This record gives sequence, C-alpha cells and structure tokens, in this order.
Amino acid sequence: MPQPGCCRVDYDALFDDRDAKRQLDDYRRNGPARHTQRLLDAIVAEGVSGATLLDIGGGIGAIQHELLAAGAATSVDVDFSRPYLAAARLEAERRGLADREVHRYGNFVDLAAEVEAADIVTLDRVICCYPEMRELVGASVAHARRLYGLVFPVDRWWIRAGAGTVNAMLRVTRQTYRIHVHRTAEVDALIRSHGFERRTHERGLFWQSLVYRRAAG
Repeated sequence: MPQPGCCRVDYDALFDDRDAKRQLDDYRRNGPARHTQRLLDAIVAEGVSGATLLDIGGGIGAIQHELLAAGAATSVDVDFSRPYLAAARLEAERRGLADREVHRYGNFVDLAAEVEAADIVTLDRVICCYPEMRELVGASVAHARRLYGLVFPVDRWWIRAGAGTVNAMLRVTRQTYRIHVHRTAEVDALIRSHGFERRTHERGLFWQSLVYRRAAG
C-alpha cells in the first residue's frame, strides 16, 4: 500500500550509505548473520540447483550471493533503499555475479504486477518494517513457485514491549518509521492459505526463520 506523503518513511535515510557499508563490511568478514544463515541452510536443504530467486528487501544481497553460489541460476532483488541496492550491486560485481543478479528500487507491493514469479521467494527481516503485513506477504507468496522463506521477530511479549518502547521514542522524535511484531500464527495461516506447507521453523532469541514449500497438487 503506498504511504501518504505525510507518513512516508524515507528508507534511503533510514538505511543509509553508512549502514549499508557497515553491513557489507561485516558480511565480507564474517559471512551472513546467524538468522540469515539459518534461512539459507533450510532453503539449500530443499534444493536450489538452477532455481530462480526473488529476494524482497534484500539489503546488501547476502541471500542472493549465497544462493547463487549454492547453485541457483538468477536472482531479482527489490529493495526500498538505494544505498543497500548499491551495496548489493557492488558485492555482486566483486563476486562475478553481476550478470546473474537484477536489482530494482521500490516498494514490492507497488511493483508486484511488474515482477515475474520465481522458484524461491525470500524476505529476511522485511515484514517487521512494513505495516501492511497481509498485503506484503500475500503479494510475495503469490510469486513463489516452490519455496517461500522469511525471517521476522519472534512473537514474544517482551519483544512486543521492547518494540512498543522504541516506537514511542520514534513518535517523540517525529520519525515515521515503526517496528512491527506480527503474530506468528497469523503470518503462518496466511502463507498456508496460498497452498504452502511449513518445512522448517527455527527460533532464536529475537529472530525466527521459516521456510515453506508449495504443497503437491
């Protein structure tokens, strides 16, 4: 859902060049973050050889780079931060993957009709940044031919309390960005309603990673 001008989040400012550089440097030194690695391991276990990937909110491109290295054929990255897209392109060029990765700027919900479906669709720490979870998950899972994977905050009371505190501070400082802790059962039910069955569900202290496979038939 497009946000009205008075409420639009400036994702370029929120996820800026400094943050993109910091994350890219950390990725080059240490590899994917732990929650991202859990998601990657679960997806690779389902088979990725020759697969196409749609990575929504892909950040510096860790999922794209890792799955292409694991045997996926091509990837499309849709992100609302120009600095992150630039970092993802830079790393793709460094790894010799530029001809297999496509990077698009914008809100995926707005661009969904223009983006082709893919064998694998991923959203790593994305729905917690998006107020209209049902629209984003609904549009993205409809693009998944075979696998759908996502990472978002664990649905625990103390995480909700912490997010509420942070959001209160953001309101005081007149920031329009908010953290969203969506109900796990609601997200799960929505994905299943599109014909998917859950294959893995791993919970960390803060993040949980889930991978779904389209049910036979």
